[in-house]
Amino acid sequence: MNTALVPSRLDLYLQLIRWDKPVGSLLLLWPTLAALWIAAKGFPGWHLLLVFTAGTFLMRSAGCAVNDVADRDFDRHVQRTAQRPVTTGAVSVREALMVGAVLALAAFVLVLTTNAATIAWSFAALAVAIVYPFTKRFFSMPQAVLGVAFSFGIPMAFAAVTGSVPPLAWALLVGNLFWVVAYDTEYAMVDRDDDLRIGIRTSAITFGRFDVCAVMGLYGLYLATWGVLCWQQGYRAGLLLGLTAALAQIVWHYTLIRDRSREGCFLAFRQNHWVGLAVFLGLVIDPWLR
Repeated sequence: MNTALVPSRLDLYLQLIRWDKPVGSLLLLWPTLAALWIAAKGFPGWHLLLVFTAGTFLMRSAGCAVNDVADRDFDRHVQRTAQRPVTTGAVSVREALMVGAVLALAAFVLVLTTNAATIAWSFAALAVAIVYPFTKRFFSMPQAVLGVAFSFGIPMAFAAVTGSVPPLAWALLVGNLFWVVAYDTEYAMVDRDDDLRIGIRTSAITFGRFDVCAVMGLYGLYLATWGVLCWQQGYRAGLLLGLTAALAQIVWHYTLIRDRSREGCFLAFRQNHWVGLAVFLGLVIDPWLR
């Protein structure tokens, strides 16, 4: 065997945590940073910025390891996931769980540098992240659980800045959940035929022929919720610019998913981080436009 063609353990671990696919981390990052800015009423300081940025990448990577362990018997039957290292046996279940645990522990060490409220909420965030992969077996809308997991940086950001989690944080979480379900439904539309065959439950299957309408409606709820909540916090011109840029991208996404092709739906999903970035940057530049 040509050893040059055999991936090293490090290469396999990097594949496991999707090191070459940072989209998932960015989808987590932008709403978390937006919440930091809202909670702090501006720049939150370098400490919290570094903690939440690094923590986001670490926890998303840990979540990938747990997800691949949970889905190892399904992934081999799905075209897009058949070569993942756990399902092929290149990385053992024990190894994958150890990698996930190390990454989660590193994220927790970062959380320890914040405050008691953030530390307490980090346990809830971890629990949701662990439960999510298993909901595909019995819940017709597992994307909603993912939405909670991918939005939990919002209450944690408020806890880190203010020491508590106000109603505003939970309202922003609900608004962000709409966005997560929208883009993860696009993701699920890519695998719908495979998922129907193996019995996995997803929002794309639940929505059925109304999937495109549902995605667009969820996008609208996301923009409307964040728009109203941020307007109430005093954001104006920057917010409107960010929402307009996000809306323009969403209109483009409609053209990508309306025929339900695998390629179009996957491209729409992969480009979603730009939607979150547009909203975040709108909040950042807003004070300069007053």
